[in-house]
Amino acid sequence: MKKVAFYTLGCKLNYSETSTIGRMFEEKGYAKVDFSEKPDIFIINTCSVTDNADKKCRKIVREANAINPDGYVAIIGCYAQLKPTEISEIPGVDAVLGAAEKFRLLDLLGDFVKEPSDSNVITTGKVFASEIDEHDLDYHTSYSLNDRTRTFLKVQDGCDYPCTYCTIPLARGKSRSDTVANIVKAAEDIASNGVKEIVLTGVNIGDFGLRNGIREETFLDLIKALDQVRGIERFRISSIEPNLLSNEAIEFVAKSKRFVPHFHIPLQSGSPEVLRLMKRRYKKDLYIDRVKQIKSLMPDCCIGVDVIVGHPGETEERFLETYNYINELDVSYLHVFSYSERANTEAVAIHPKVSKQDKSKRSKMLHILSEKKKRAFYESQIGKTKSVLFEDDVEEGQMHGWTENYVRITAKYDPLLINTTKEVSLTSFNDKGLVEVSETDLVFEKH
Repeated sequence: MKKVAFYTLGCKLNYSETSTIGRMFEEKGYAKVDFSEKPDIFIINTCSVTDNADKKCRKIVREANAINPDGYVAIIGCYAQLKPTEISEIPGVDAVLGAAEKFRLLDLLGDFVKEPSDSNVITTGKVFASEIDEHDLDYHTSYSLNDRTRTFLKVQDGCDYPCTYCTIPLARGKSRSDTVANIVKAAEDIASNGVKEIVLTGVNIGDFGLRNGIREETFLDLIKALDQVRGIERFRISSIEPNLLSNEAIEFVAKSKRFVPHFHIPLQSGSPEVLRLMKRRYKKDLYIDRVKQIKSLMPDCCIGVDVIVGHPGETEERFLETYNYINELDVSYLHVFSYSERANTEAVAIHPKVSKQDKSKRSKMLHILSEKKKRAFYESQIGKTKSVLFEDDVEEGQMHGWTENYVRITAKYDPLLINTTKEVSLTSFNDKGLVEVSETDLVFEKH
């Protein structure tokens, strides 16, 4: 029995696809193992959002070669689609598979036999990567399983938005989805495995319902159907564009018993001029409206924000406009990204460029702001009773979990609490940035 190990770089969508491909291997009789167990095959699922992700790919290949020089190394994912030839030339890479090929790697690569090596000849890996524009890509429903307490369920893939800084449409193709019925079936399968929380993920999930370029269903149709799935206690929406987050969807989540009060809404910039340069499909007034609508219906709702610093054309004045705009928003935390120039994107031609030093300074300012926002949100929850889903982790005798509104909590480790939800009182905010809960609640609930 050959052993196969996986390493995933990037987003929740990549995790859902890696897990699905892993189950395909297990169904064929392969043993899924960790890197430390000297696998025969290494599958590395890559991201290409930043240069850092590219460097990480090369680092993981080197580590795989060190663990087992005779191991077969295959690279899949967004970086593989965008730069297959470049990756094939990395020493130790045996195969590269693009977006249309990654779910067929068992058929394409056969028994994963390495080519004979010759120290006098520089060899390159096999490349299986079709040009996306030439193919109508298939949709593969995917979900993670047994990797974490929560499951990431892919509901949509690809993107039709031409944001100037982004390579995802080039790497994943046009927006497309499975049917509501098939995704509900996947959720039911997940529930049968004892999973309590599903996180809906995709490239642009608010655009759900497109098949062959025709909108047949909507995101609202999807969440209404999933709300009826038995066995799942929580559904969480991972990230949704503000222009696609409708008032009807917000109102539905507010009334739902399964969809939790947590939204992650990309902003990217609070400067109208920078939003225009980015080709984002909304104005900042719309974002304000969405936040106000959410908070009016769900005052305790957690709202996360994506922000990019250093996009070409972002002057100091425009950055400060973004900073002050976010400072006034009733949001809970930020995900801050420094702009990374990507080949074949429109942003490459936009000027002026922002220096590395300025990007670093601006990023630091927003990270500090994020911590302030998060602390204020956490402190606003102290004294309230929330439901916590406990995770399978332990650190210095403590375990962790998330409330329905995405407050990270800590409690004394108890294996009986793993993958269970408990109603607890949030008592205090500790010096590690976590919220402590009433131990009395846990003992009472347990017995």
